[in-house]
Amino acid sequence: MSWPVLVFDIETIPDVAGLRQLRGAPAEASDADVHAAWLQERKEHGQSDFMPLHLQRVLVISCVFRNAEGLRIHSFVDKDGQSEGRVIQTFFNTLEKHTPQLVSWNGGGFDLPVLHYRGLMHGAAADRYWDMGEDDREFKWNNYISRYHHRHLDLMDLLAMYQPKNNAPLDAMAKLCGFPGKLGMDGSAVYPAFLAGRTDEIRCYCETDVMNTYLLYCRFQKMRGGLLEKEYEQEVAMVKETLGNLASQESHWDEYLKAWG
Repeated sequence: MSWPVLVFDIETIPDVAGLRQLRGAPAEASDADVHAAWLQERKEHGQSDFMPLHLQRVLVISCVFRNAEGLRIHSFVDKDGQSEGRVIQTFFNTLEKHTPQLVSWNGGGFDLPVLHYRGLMHGAAADRYWDMGEDDREFKWNNYISRYHHRHLDLMDLLAMYQPKNNAPLDAMAKLCGFPGKLGMDGSAVYPAFLAGRTDEIRCYCETDVMNTYLLYCRFQKMRGGLLEKEYEQEVAMVKETLGNLASQESHWDEYLKAWG
């Protein structure tokens, strides 16, 4: 198991402004009316009410960053409703700076395509991320884009042997492996929480999800021989110590540790 590693997860909300633009909704229609009309239309046609990826507005990107110096948890948050582009650019800047092993749970199926579409919309620059060997020959054989390369490891996709019918939920796998799993809310509760002004709760939820993913990644590394049993135990102990230091400042880590205990 080599450093640096960046595990990430995103939380999104419907891009009602984009939906309004694409549907040509009248100016006097409220956001709630525009969204409700779209939902009703989907229902009438027997379609899913899940917003298409290009209309998923990025609200939070949470990261666990592990390198030789230790472990850090950080989130990029669109706090003012106008900073989605900055949030996405900051995430790609982190990849540019560190070129980490990127790890996700369903990142290839959701998180990264969303970041692609929304980054394109905002004019984001991500040279290193998109390199497939043109600038660095090493990236021809191992880059962030190709599904079967591990510079980005979609852990769910790999464990499912790249067969969507085999996919397992993060929450279930975390709990089955002895980790806390989801706390506070699930994905369906994010938009109502946002409308209620509870953006920080969404950030906390995203951070616990990304920690579940990191712990599953460590368990996977033990399974594949990237970590010896003793090294795995040391890594888990280090995670608990790190979260213990954060628990007095952030109540969601106190809750997470208690659920783990």
